[in-house]
Amino acid sequence: QVQLVESGGGLVQAGGSLRLSCAAWGRSFSTYAMGWFRQAPGKEREFVAAIRWTGGSTSYADSVKGRFTISTDSAKNTVYLQMNSLKPEDTAIYYCASRRGAYLPTKSADYAYWGQGTQVTVSS
Repeated sequence: QVQLVESGGGLVQAGGSLRLSCAAWGRSFSTYAMGWFRQAPGKEREFVAAIRWTGGSTSYADSVKGRFTISTDSAKNTVYLQMNSLKPEDTAIYYCASRRGAYLPTKSADYAYWGQGTQVTVSS
């Protein structure tokens, strides 16, 4: 059974940085795609970034391009989301997700496994 556990959220001032981690257990993820989504109060869950575990192809939402970087550490079975130049509108619960296959979808319904989420709050 796949388990995903996020960490690294917190409170940061606008312009600051945070690095989120997603530790994955349960199987070999070499054929999986990993994604980060976020959900702000009163809003739908939205795509942030995704990466193919093998090969490293990535995809980003336009709102975070140039500021966020997704990466993996195969030795640690961990996915990271480095967030720089944070803005108040980045405030949300951030979720890690995974799915089998190389495709990098942007819809949450296309991901089979989810973590519990970690809160990111950016103050102005």
